[in-house]
Amino acid sequence: MPDSTVLVTGARAPVALHLARLLHGAGLRVVLADTPARPIAAASIACALYRRLPPPRFEPAAYAEAVEALVRAEGIGLVIPTCEEVFHLALAWRGRAIPARLFAPGIELLAEVHNKHAFIRLAERLGLAVPQTTLLQSRADLEAVRGRARELVFKPVWSRFASQVLLRPSPDELDAVNPSPAMPWVAQRFVTGEEISAYAVARAGKLKAFALYRSLYRAGKGAGIFFERIEDAWARELVERIAGGTSWTGQISFDLMRQADGTVLPLECNPRAVSGLHFFRDPARFADAVLGDGPEVRPDVTAPQTVRLAMWIYGLPAALRSGGLGRFSKAMRGAEELLDWPGDPAPVKAQWPALAEIAGIALRERIGLQAASTRDIEWNGPEELF
Repeated sequence: MPDSTVLVTGARAPVALHLARLLHGAGLRVVLADTPARPIAAASIACALYRRLPPPRFEPAAYAEAVEALVRAEGIGLVIPTCEEVFHLALAWRGRAIPARLFAPGIELLAEVHNKHAFIRLAERLGLAVPQTTLLQSRADLEAVRGRARELVFKPVWSRFASQVLLRPSPDELDAVNPSPAMPWVAQRFVTGEEISAYAVARAGKLKAFALYRSLYRAGKGAGIFFERIEDAWARELVERIAGGTSWTGQISFDLMRQADGTVLPLECNPRAVSGLHFFRDPARFADAVLGDGPEVRPDVTAPQTVRLAMWIYGLPAALRSGGLGRFSKAMRGAEELLDWPGDPAPVKAQWPALAEIAGIALRERIGLQAASTRDIEWNGPEELF
């Protein structure tokens, strides 16, 4: 591993904290960066330096300049994004001579897989079975599928955390949807089965780390907060096909649906880290596989993983509404706190100021906590890339 100093961006996210701990445990110097004042990862002993950056969504030029200055000042050889700042970084790498490698593909490929219609077309070209997915760019496109609304899922092409998703809505519920070329939607066949998630790291199309899991509790309709590891050979083959077919280098994640007959269909792709990373706890093996020449690293954690604070905020109210309090209690007893790490207790306490900062944004902007947590890094696909 030639890069002794690595920059991990997206320090607000538990996956960034986990990645920093793995790299630090493997002997690397880890610099962290993000826009919040007090992200959880900055409190970790794995963090050699935390640098606050301008918000890339609103100040892209200042963000790119700050990242380049940080890379040069700290002698950083490798930059690993963890959240949607990956798109802003890829644009910065395309437009500037930044003296570090970005552990991600170019912006065109990132945009293609992030686009919920273009991704399905890509999977189809690679020979994978896919759910029927129709691009909606006008009211006329919407009217053409309105009669089948109860068989479909509607979602914006550029979105995250299942925001704005309409599951088998009534035709009247579509009146609020107004697709356009600038803000397109998709109508995707509703697929029954078990939703599963995949996390992978690839280099030149070859898998170097891979984990599958299901989310038993979520923050609303979107992001999982309680994760149970699973195995599925068909899901792995699907991910291998996409990684190999795109010569992917970097982290990549998928929402998949496992049908009753065992077949697995791709729903959408997130070209960034997700919670499957938490099933890897061996720093040396992970770093050697992902950054060095070592063999693919397999997950070494078997117990379910959760963020207990998020379970109290989102999981408990859901359990009370559904009458599933006993199930909730059993889950909490059987899971491990994914923020725990030997000799590094500070990030658990750092959740509170980090949450307070996000809550302040939510109140100021009059949006939900999830939207506030990513408001400054979201990337909604410049139209000219397609």
